[in-house]
Amino acid sequence: MPKLLIASLSLLATTVALTGCGGEVPDTHPDQPVSKRRAVFKEFTRTLEPMGLVARDRQPYQAASFLEQAQALKKLSAQPWPLFTTDSNYPPTKANAKVWQQPGEFKVAQEQFQQAVDELAQAAAGSDLERIRTSVNNVQKSCKACHDTYRKDR
Repeated sequence: MPKLLIASLSLLATTVALTGCGGEVPDTHPDQPVSKRRAVFKEFTRTLEPMGLVARDRQPYQAASFLEQAQALKKLSAQPWPLFTTDSNYPPTKANAKVWQQPGEFKVAQEQFQQAVDELAQAAAGSDLERIRTSVNNVQKSCKACHDTYRKDR
């Protein structure tokens, strides 16, 4: 019986230790720029995903709804960048150090993204579904290019 109890306690201790390791580091910065910019990026995803489904013919195109989503993405498109302050390179950031080492190039990536979003908003105001599809793809490519360069490997 004592061996079983010891083994059970050992397993429990290991489980507790591993569970503690799996949690994400909290954002302890007083202004929480990492948490704020991550929230904006999540909103980017929630806003862009339905448009991607339309662009790939997985959901029907509804002009008014699509335009609303494109305009919402345009409003969001400038929000995260000021949150990449020099003192915001700390856990739980997923940003690569290149963000701070190559600020000029990072700024260009931001501008390319915002230009792609502007073009999407303009396309969404019209009825050319092929132009809309191309614009959605360009926004997604811009996101991927920035992640490939400025996001830590997962």
